[in-house]
Amino acid sequence: MKKINVCVVGSGYVGLVTGCCLAEIGHNVVCVDSDPKKLAALKKGRVPIYEPGLEELFKKNIKAGRLGFCASIKEGMDFKGRRAQIAFIAVGTPPRPDGSADLSAVEAVAAEIARNIKDYVVVVDKSTVPVETGDWVSKTIARIHKKGAPYDVVSNPEFLSEGSAVEDFLKPDRVVIGTSSPRAETLMRDLYAPLKATVLATDVKSAEIIKHASNSFLATKISYINAVSILCEKVGADVTEVARGMGLDRRIGPMFLRPGVGFGGFCFPKDLEAFYWISKQKGYDFTLLKSVKDINEYQKGWIVRKISENLWNLEGKTVAVLGLSFKPNTDDMRFAPSVDIIAGLKARGMKVRACDPVAEERARALPELKGVTLCKDPYECAKGADALALVTEWPLFKDLDPKRLEKIMRVPLVLDGRNALDPGKFRRAGFTYCSVGRP
Repeated sequence: MKKINVCVVGSGYVGLVTGCCLAEIGHNVVCVDSDPKKLAALKKGRVPIYEPGLEELFKKNIKAGRLGFCASIKEGMDFKGRRAQIAFIAVGTPPRPDGSADLSAVEAVAAEIARNIKDYVVVVDKSTVPVETGDWVSKTIARIHKKGAPYDVVSNPEFLSEGSAVEDFLKPDRVVIGTSSPRAETLMRDLYAPLKATVLATDVKSAEIIKHASNSFLATKISYINAVSILCEKVGADVTEVARGMGLDRRIGPMFLRPGVGFGGFCFPKDLEAFYWISKQKGYDFTLLKSVKDINEYQKGWIVRKISENLWNLEGKTVAVLGLSFKPNTDDMRFAPSVDIIAGLKARGMKVRACDPVAEERARALPELKGVTLCKDPYECAKGADALALVTEWPLFKDLDPKRLEKIMRVPLVLDGRNALDPGKFRRAGFTYCSVGRP
């Protein structure tokens, strides 16, 4: 394989996983981050995010000399005398109030890369960005870079799921390379050659749309089955059987047909909003995407509705919320359904206790969760509670003992917001058990 010198700007979920995994397959990688606290932690060998398998790769590749960290793009482009051949832009693109993506960090990084191009380099948009961002990155570099060294701009969207990001990177369904330059395409193919993955080479704009279109489609599948679950509840059908019957159709497949209390995380909600905004900007009202969001927002209210149906007055009563991160195997609290769910419970006057295996530290930093009692143990969380609500299906919670819970709770009421618990076990233990779209 060809060992390539890579500079990754941004050490968040995408940047750090990308950097560690590229080092793991044999490349020389430096990750650049402007946050002094994060950078200090990285240089001391501490991983600032929870992601299964990441810490092992992180430590292994630092020790092997393939992975390093620095504070400036200038240093990163020529790290320890290794001139960067590929520079990834992996900084945040947070949503604005109107749903558009804030690309100011992307512009700033592109400008700084432009000031430090000395030899041919491929500048890669790794961050999730709206279509035509590649054009703006190219214009930004052209405006600033006057030294004559050649460069190309490539779109290389990431398809990493938090909780399985390392596995997703090292064993991808596909690698998308958006470029019109044969030279850039060859270098990017060499970069990913050790993965032996299917590579789709396309134009930049198509590559940019692939990312938003993929995430919006998956969000649509989730909202669709959640809407079906509402109908199932009203007629007494079982949505899990409906989903199983749908998923056996090869044209549909079983993935993302699990009902629950809504999707969250930094990708689906943000990308859905951005794709809708882009469409409107181009003169098309993509109303399907708006419906997907509306269904998701309605579904977040499921727990409050079920508690109200079973407890009547909620003022002063206590609910134990199990799970805070938006999904298992991550500590990410961004757009987590738990935040909106807890806000709804607090608005009805309920006292809220919560428990999560890894997200407690991030939860404590959220002003929306002020006043919530955070517990280390699910049984401590459930003690004296009038209801127990499962919001995130961590394995720890799936193995709870219903008989033990029944003895310590004031009211034996379970609201299974992920259909992850055994209804029979809880009902035999004396619980009123409610699940999404199941009788």
